[in-house]
Order: sequence, then C-alpha cells, then structure tokens
Amino acid sequence: MLIVARKKGQSIIVNDEIEILITSIDGDQVKVGIKAPAEVKIFRKEVLEAIEINNKQSMTSMSLNEIKKLLNNAQSE
Repeated sequence: MLIVARKKGQSIIVNDEIEILITSIDGDQVKVGIKAPAEVKIFRKEVLEAIEINNKQSMTSMSLNEIKKLLNNAQSE
C-alpha cells in the first residue's frame, strides 16, 4: 500500500488516466473527487461489500430447483 500526504487542491494520478483530487478537508473528514474514464467502475468499499453480502444471501436462500430454473431460463434466451 502506498501512503501519500496531500493537501486540499492537490491530486494523485493513477495509470495516466485516473485523477484523485482532494477537494476539501474538514476535521477528520476528507472529500475526494475522482476523474476516470466511464468504463472504470468506482464504488465505495462499504457499498460494494453490502452488495456482495446481499448477493450471497440471495443465492443461499434459493432452493436448488429455483437455481435450476434460472439457469434454464438464461440458457434459453
């Protein structure tokens, strides 16, 4: 992990195409702006983790027959 100190208005460039800009600092809260190509997916970590947990719970609550129906429907499309 790379740790870099930045001040408000300063940025970091990743892979020549993603810019991470420090837009404001207020106490222990830092606001970050991200400029990236449209095809780059950007998620807050806690949101992505919640989505993954929800997806896993959805799959484990399904019966084997429901899963088979989903697979059959996907194959017939």
